[in-house]
Amino acid sequence: MRQWRQRQTLTAEAALGRRGEDLAHRYLRSAGFKVIARNYRAGKDSEIDIVARAGDITVFVEVKSRRSEEFGAPDRAINQEKQKHIVRAARSYVTRAGLDWSQVRFDTISVVLSSPPSIVHHQDVFFDGRVI
Repeated sequence: MRQWRQRQTLTAEAALGRRGEDLAHRYLRSAGFKVIARNYRAGKDSEIDIVARAGDITVFVEVKSRRSEEFGAPDRAINQEKQKHIVRAARSYVTRAGLDWSQVRFDTISVVLSSPPSIVHHQDVFFDGRVI
């Protein structure tokens, strides 16, 4: 019901993205993650789709959704500029929550809305400033 209502108020692109985020959220929960925030915003252009916990690690997840893989995997759309915005929002979240920056990770989830949907989770895909 909620998805039907959202489709009535969101643009087609926004509804596609929301559906992908909903599927990614369910996927993460079923994989044992604890989802603690969705669509965390830090400023006008910095947002994190999902903030989750995996043990002691805070995971910032960028979700990309597409109708097909005709033009490549969805996560290929995460360029350097987008990564900067994600890191900026993550730094804001870490500061506000009083977390340790060395205990964070950046993941991506690609959702292709085929039948059935395809979900690909890539862990630790980029990191700004962590010493491994």
